[in-house]
Amino acid sequence: MDELIGWMMESGLSRTRPLYERAVRHGIDAVEGAPQPLRTFFSRIETAPDWFDAERAQEGARACGLSGLTGMRVLRDLGLLPGYQASAINRTLVLTGALEKGAQRRVAETTKWWIDCTRPGGMRRGAPGYCGTLQVRLIHGLVRRHVAAMENWDASYYGLPINQGDMHATYLAFSTIFLIGQRMLGVPLSRREGAAITHLWRYIAWLMGVDERWLHADENQGRRALYHNLLAQAPADESSRRLGMALIDEPLQRHYRNLPWLRGRLNRAIHLSIAHTFIDRNGREALGLPRGTLPWYPLLTAPPRFAWQTLLRCLPAGHEFLINHGLRQQEAYLQTLFGDSRPRVGTEAEIKSPSETTSPG
Repeated sequence: MDELIGWMMESGLSRTRPLYERAVRHGIDAVEGAPQPLRTFFSRIETAPDWFDAERAQEGARACGLSGLTGMRVLRDLGLLPGYQASAINRTLVLTGALEKGAQRRVAETTKWWIDCTRPGGMRRGAPGYCGTLQVRLIHGLVRRHVAAMENWDASYYGLPINQGDMHATYLAFSTIFLIGQRMLGVPLSRREGAAITHLWRYIAWLMGVDERWLHADENQGRRALYHNLLAQAPADESSRRLGMALIDEPLQRHYRNLPWLRGRLNRAIHLSIAHTFIDRNGREALGLPRGTLPWYPLLTAPPRFAWQTLLRCLPAGHEFLINHGLRQQEAYLQTLFGDSRPRVGTEAEIKSPSETTSPG
């Protein structure tokens, strides 16, 4: 992608971006007289790796719907929020002005991308998840080029902006942490379902540009890699607190159809309860989480959720009901986050102004 962006910038982004987007939506063969740099990139992208199994990925997409709203809370409170302790990753957000963009918009855009990727069929060529992932990959490359050229980017300490380690951490949040968190909150995912979700996100991360040596074939590899990745991250700093405190109040800014004051504060309390249950004391202090919150939500909801889902799975149509109900819950959550406006990932304004972009998560 970095090589492709070099060519796109030299040839003029206003001319090359439409070619890229056409190739994303319709395939490289739909770009008449496609320039060689574009053809080289998409010839790799459109040839899936040997290990990819489309049916297994489809099974993983359906399994992502099993947890419904619980899965959304896991991604936010066990994936996104603890990740703000990694100050090197935060530095890109600081320098691109993403802190001023607002936590609510970051959560909404990341959630939309995740849901697009995890709808059944969402990662087929030309589908919303596939297109959104390649738009995000382009934005990552533009931001990487922009931030790396800044005088106040300390490459000796922070490394390359949005580097392999950063993207690997995001990939693990959406796969390994997602699976761990769901099970801890009472969603009884089977080994087969966990493997299918892992396979789906292995492909999404490959499409995003994560090197194949960092992609994991099973959950155990992912857990070990998560531990190693966390050890390699720069420690928390003031940006961790700023991002953490902004995310705390994000539920108050959602677009509730009724009782917004009550529902905003209830959701804020639920998210804080989950975070206090699974983030250690040092992490909570680094993120600026308020003290004294009790783990009431996991304790009260995980056991009945486990019993309910286990019971339904024993019924003939119970498993299918859980998937469809969960998918509907996740779609409704998008409406709460965006209200009446749902911008797509990678808008024209974002691509033209990389100084205003962020990466998912």
